[in-house]
Amino acid sequence: MDNYSDSRFDSAAKAICGRIAKYFSLLPGDIKKQAQEIRLRVNKPISICCTNGIYFLNQTGRLACYPGGETMLSTKEDIEECFRNICSYSIYSHQNEIKNGFVTLAGGHRVGISGTAVFQNGEITGIRDISSINIRIAREITGSATELFHSLKKEISSGLLIVGPPASGKTTILRDLARQLSSGTCGDIRKVVVVDERGELAGTCLGVPQNDLGVCSDVLDGYPKAEGIMQAIRCLSPEFIICDELGGNDEVIAVEQCLNAGVSMISTIHSGSIDEFLMKNQAVRLLKTGAFGYVAMLNGHREPGTIQGIYKAGDLLAKIDGRVDSDSHRSSCGVYGVA
Repeated sequence: MDNYSDSRFDSAAKAICGRIAKYFSLLPGDIKKQAQEIRLRVNKPISICCTNGIYFLNQTGRLACYPGGETMLSTKEDIEECFRNICSYSIYSHQNEIKNGFVTLAGGHRVGISGTAVFQNGEITGIRDISSINIRIAREITGSATELFHSLKKEISSGLLIVGPPASGKTTILRDLARQLSSGTCGDIRKVVVVDERGELAGTCLGVPQNDLGVCSDVLDGYPKAEGIMQAIRCLSPEFIICDELGGNDEVIAVEQCLNAGVSMISTIHSGSIDEFLMKNQAVRLLKTGAFGYVAMLNGHREPGTIQGIYKAGDLLAKIDGRVDSDSHRSSCGVYGVA
């Protein structure tokens, strides 16, 4: 596990420019294992965000809990070189990703980009003067979805929406759900289609998924979610469709079509708490499609992949309408609506 964690970190760190990269290769294994993000900002300290806090790289290659006089800073030149590395020195070929604020690396690592928006005809067409880069390290954790399977059992076929804040493990659990469903780990082998718009789930490189999504998974790499869902229904006869971060109008319509076709849907949505989730219009619209029988709420980034509670969608909708206080249905183990 340690060597695997090290290799995932080193894979993500390949995007770092040469001046800084040598220090990252020498970091201790426990830091590499915990690391969730590598952050570079122009003329600011270089930081590594871990499950137990944020560390800063100093000029001797050591890490500190607080920035100080010896803290290493990212220069504008460092950021520019990293950006070219991330784009494999072909910025034009990544233009569609860049305008959406991210680039996905081989292995599913997602790089967030900040800078000055470039507008054309009222729409963002790119980003210039890159000011910061956030490399989110993709992790495969075999068995991370097992708790969900044990809680829901066959009820997972009624659809599942996974809710959590950034870095809470939503994508990691989606990967393992795809792997377990399509490999029969927790029951019958099921046909799964993964709609991987941002390349984070499969980490496809030259047509080959770098992550293990099981033996009966088909991957629609780079497809916009709504189009990918419809393509899967038309052509691939899935039992489950899995995708990340739903919410757009066209995606809600596609989810309804998924339900009408008898396909089970598993997806995620960002939210810091279940109450915050219930205040989001797109969340309520997704619940009202009927495609999600259950909602799983994850803990925060300090406990990635751990489940805070599982809720019946019907109870949540009733709570929104003021008909039922869902707290009255909490079981002794803190899981809503699940025996």
